[in-house]
Amino acid sequence: MKTILYNRYTITSWLLALGSLFLMNSCTISYKFNGASIDYSTTKTISIADFPNVAALVYAPLSNNLSDGIRDLFQRQTRLEQVKRGGNLELEGEITGYTLTPMAVSADSYAAETKLTITVKVRFTNNIAPEESFEKTYTAYQTFDASQMLNDVQDDLCTTMIAEIADQIYNDTVAKW
Repeated sequence: MKTILYNRYTITSWLLALGSLFLMNSCTISYKFNGASIDYSTTKTISIADFPNVAALVYAPLSNNLSDGIRDLFQRQTRLEQVKRGGNLELEGEITGYTLTPMAVSADSYAAETKLTITVKVRFTNNIAPEESFEKTYTAYQTFDASQMLNDVQDDLCTTMIAEIADQIYNDTVAKW
């Protein structure tokens, strides 16, 4: 009697194990931690043009840093091949604003803080789904103590703002957030 129960238990265990393996192979769950919602079967390439600086106040490295920052983000977060021109997705635009604004006023009537703002106009063309194409302006700003010279803090502030603008562009173009 004991061997019959043991054999039934063994057979049941094997059947459950095989059933579990079958279910695990037939069901897959896919997680995308980068937020991209790209159909890679139809969308394979992206072209990102240089973003020239046409702002009244010009910070020379800004154009290259912004263009490279956007390219790097798409390189890290997607499997899209970057091409010079004619990609399935196309990004182009220009830096239209680089401004300094005095902010908080101190007790002696001088500015205590200064706000640095970068404004970028972007044109996104989706050659696969043209209805998703758009033109939009993105802005990022950082404040710094007015007692500091812009030259001393400019690189760090611009790096932070470029990352923010690149994230906004990425989210609007391929992440669809």
